[in-house]
Amino acid sequence: MTETREREGAAVAAKLSTLDRFLPVWIGAAMLAGLAAGRWVPGLGPALNAVRLDGISLPIALGLLVMMYPVLAKVRYDRLEAVTGDKRLMVSSLVLNWILGPALMFALAWIFLPDLPEYRTGLIIVGLARCIAMVIIWNDLACGDREAAAVLVALNSVFQVVAFAGLGWFYLSVLPGWLGLPTVGIEASPWQIAKSVLIFLGIPLVAGYLTRRFGERAKGREWYESRFLPRIGPVALYGLLFTIVILFALQGEQITARPVDVARIALPLLAYFAVMWAGSFALGKAIGLGYERSATLSFTAAGNNFELAIAVAIATFGVTSGQALAGVVGPLIEVPVLVALVYVSLAARRWFTEPDSAPEGGIGR
Repeated sequence: MTETREREGAAVAAKLSTLDRFLPVWIGAAMLAGLAAGRWVPGLGPALNAVRLDGISLPIALGLLVMMYPVLAKVRYDRLEAVTGDKRLMVSSLVLNWILGPALMFALAWIFLPDLPEYRTGLIIVGLARCIAMVIIWNDLACGDREAAAVLVALNSVFQVVAFAGLGWFYLSVLPGWLGLPTVGIEASPWQIAKSVLIFLGIPLVAGYLTRRFGERAKGREWYESRFLPRIGPVALYGLLFTIVILFALQGEQITARPVDVARIALPLLAYFAVMWAGSFALGKAIGLGYERSATLSFTAAGNNFELAIAVAIATFGVTSGQALAGVVGPLIEVPVLVALVYVSLAARRWFTEPDSAPEGGIGR
């Protein structure tokens, strides 16, 4: 059984498209392209900031919306009850995502960055932006429960719209005051933060829901999932790469001028991913979820919505702020770490004894 599962894990990796297999390479190339453009193209920064949407450069705003739409179009919104009946999964996910995750990032930000308040604030915002996009990709690659991932992502999407602003106020202003730590004066009101969430999460969420509803009504689910979704799936990654190029073009001077700061931002992120993923995976096994749902629980708990965090940081503090830079560093760390954890997860399948019926992975599926 163990050998069979290991072979299946290797087969999944072998079936990945070139885009899937070399995703870290494309991310790195996008970063380098952005840095080069910001350094060598005169007047690029002012041109990118000339037109804004809710205080954010229009190219960045479009990139964020394009990146999130295809993933949310994959959600099976009519299958919510199939997973919500698993109280162990639902309760564990809510606790991990909305209590432990933000609290852990808050603690790590203060431990690693006590003297860098802008970066610390940026990381706390990252901790509040729970998984809704790339996590579905990691879950597919790890042969997790695709339906459970879709439900948890949909749940986080709705909860994020409702809770993000309040949690931001609590972790940036209230809790530090209780602990005798410096508080952050947020220029944007909770409604301004909520407005950014509604724009950059609500719009693609509604678009994804309507696309699935009318697409299935017109052509049927088989056509929608086997023909339509594979066509739009890679668009999410193209949007991500485009957004990274623009962000790094705008942040290039800060990144090249402060490599030590970038390294310091990376350290708490590495600790966060390791603790959240390993703890969630172990919890899933301990409460008897089985491999597929344990993998889904761990990736949805460890993953963060850097697109949303970057959007909120830019809208609140500005595109060249330290808070935005902390969000930009996020994908640099998340992609290689979670790709590595996919292989760790596949290797850990031998710890489970339930029959294996995981779907094949891949962005285009």
